Amino acid sequence: MMSRCALLVVALMGFSGILVQMAPVGAQVGAQFAGADDARSALTSARQQQRLAGARAARLDRQAQSSDQTAEKAMRQAAALAARIQMSEAAIAASEAELGLARQQRRALDRSLAEKREPLARLAGALHSMAQRPAVLSALQPGSLTDIVHTRAVMSTAMPIVRARTANLRADLERARTLEQGRRRALADMQNAKRTLAGHRRDLVAMARRERVASRQAAGNAEREAARALAMSERARDLDTLVGEFESAASLRSELAALPGPVPRPGSFRGSANMVRNAAPKPANTGSPRIYQLPVAGRILTGFGEAGPAQSRATGITLLPRGEAQVVSPGSGRVAFAGPYKGYGAIVIVEHDGGWISLVTGLDDVDALVGTQVTAGSPLGQAQAEAPRITLELRHDGKPVNPIEFLR
Repeated sequence: MMSRCALLVVALMGFSGILVQMAPVGAQVGAQFAGADDARSALTSARQQQRLAGARAARLDRQAQSSDQTAEKAMRQAAALAARIQMSEAAIAASEAELGLARQQRRALDRSLAEKREPLARLAGALHSMAQRPAVLSALQPGSLTDIVHTRAVMSTAMPIVRARTANLRADLERARTLEQGRRRALADMQNAKRTLAGHRRDLVAMARRERVASRQAAGNAEREAARALAMSERARDLDTLVGEFESAASLRSELAALPGPVPRPGSFRGSANMVRNAAPKPANTGSPRIYQLPVAGRILTGFGEAGPAQSRATGITLLPRGEAQVVSPGSGRVAFAGPYKGYGAIVIVEHDGGWISLVTGLDDVDALVGTQVTAGSPLGQAQAEAPRITLELRHDGKPVNPIEFLR
C-alpha cells in the first residue's frame, strides 16, 4: 500500500512541478483586446477584409491585362498593388487577433490551473508524509493498525478522485501546449505578412516614382493645375469653401464638355443637317459612382450625421485604421486636390462624374497627383502612424450624403 502511495506522490508532485514551471502568457504583441469575444470579432473582420482585398487585387489585375492603353494599365496595376498592401495589412490584423485570442484563452487556462494546483499540492504533501512513514514502525506504535486501516480506506476513496484530477490536468496541459503552438504559428504568420507588406510598399513607391517621372515628361499642364489647386486652398476660408470651389470648377468643366461642337454653315456640304441634329449635348450622368468603397480598412468611430464635440453634425464618416495603413480612392474620377490643408493633415479631393465629389482627410503621406485619373482602389497615400484617423465625405451637387449607403 505504501508503494502505491509513494508512486502516487511522485505523480502528483510531478504535475505540481509542471504547473509551477509552465511558461507565462508571453509578451504583449500588437493590438490589445477587451476580451475573447472582442478578439474573435476582430479576427472575423480581418479575415473578411483579407478576402475582399484579394478579390479586388485579382479583379484589377484582370482589368490591367485586358487594357491596351498604357495609362489605364498603369493605373489599374497601381490599384491592384494597393489592394495587395491592404490584404497584407488585414493578414497582420488577423494574426494579431489570433495572438490576442490565444492570450485570453491562456489566461483563463492559467487561472483554472492555479485553482487546481493548491488542493493538489496539499494532497501531494499529505501523501508524501504518509509515504515517508515506514510500515514496520507504524505496526509497533499504539493504534497504528487502526491508522493503517483508516489509511487504506482513505486511499481507496482518494484514488478515483486523484485519477480524475490527474486526467483533467493532463487535458489542461495538452490544451496549454496546443495554445502555445497556435501562438507561435500566428506569430510566424504575422512576421511573414509584415515582410510581404514591406515588399509591396517598396514596389508601390517605385511605381509612383516612375509615374511621376512620366507625368513630368508628358505634361507641364499638370504642374499649372497643381499650382492653381494650391492657390485655391490658400484662399479658401475653410474646408467646406475649398470643396465648394472644386465642385464649381468640376461643374463648369462638365458643362463645357457637354457643349455641342461647331455648327457648319448652311449648304457647306450635304451632311450638314444630320451633323446639326447629332450635335445636341448628351444628358449628363448624375448617377452615383458605379464602384464605391471605403478608402481604408478600420472601425467606424463617427457615423454620418452624428453629433461632434461642438454639437455639429458629421458630414462624413471617420474611420480608425492601422497606423500607416494604405489609403485608396473610394471611386473612379479625377484628383482635383492632393496635399496638406490646415487642421486636417493631408487631404485628397476626387471628382467623380455626375456632380459627385469625395473628400478624404487625415493622410500623412500623399501619393496622388493633381489632375490624374484614378480608379476605385487607386493609392492615395498612407494614414498617420500615431493616432490615425481617416475621414471620408461624399457630396452630390454640394450636399453631403452618407457614403455607407453607396458602398458597392
